[in-house]
Amino acid sequence: MTKVKLAIIYYSSTGTNYQMAQYAADAAREMGADVKVLKVPELAPPEAIASNPAWQAHHDRTREVPIASAADVEWADAIIFSVPTRFGNVPSQFKQFMDTLGGLWAQGKTANKVVSAMSSAQNPHGGQEATILALYTSMYHWGTIIAAPGFTDASAYTSGGNPYGTSVTAREDGVIDEGTIAAIKHQARRTVTVAQWIKAGQAQ
Repeated sequence: MTKVKLAIIYYSSTGTNYQMAQYAADAAREMGADVKVLKVPELAPPEAIASNPAWQAHHDRTREVPIASAADVEWADAIIFSVPTRFGNVPSQFKQFMDTLGGLWAQGKTANKVVSAMSSAQNPHGGQEATILALYTSMYHWGTIIAAPGFTDASAYTSGGNPYGTSVTAREDGVIDEGTIAAIKHQARRTVTVAQWIKAGQAQ
């Protein structure tokens, strides 16, 4: 088995995408992957965060999570992104992080990495699929190999049936249902498996 280095890079204001990242990390570690869970920098001013108690609580609770960097992207064989939707696109915090990686891309250091993405919104049709597809557009520019879950596991049918990447309808209590957790874990396992194939092929 080829040991895969997996970076799970997320943005989360109140915690849903952080939880998704943790479930993905658990599944990837069970497969023997070397996993980093990383957050993108928060750009919102302190007063905006403080205006939402759930946002402030999550912000305080995850202060120790490492900040993602270009070095982490270069290190990774595979990347899972987990982001909420903002008007059918990625949050500005995540976009700003992506925009700092032009130098890495220009050196060809994003090519052939295996990528998969997950998303969330406050309602079932809040733009989750559009957000993932918008993110994948950037990944085509990077030259990555996208490992979408498709319908490669029965969990797709118990988690809303999003073939592009697992999507969550965020709840006030923060709970993610068991069917969706299974889909997140399958997506992580599939990403690691595809990355194993790529690493093994490159070594020949």
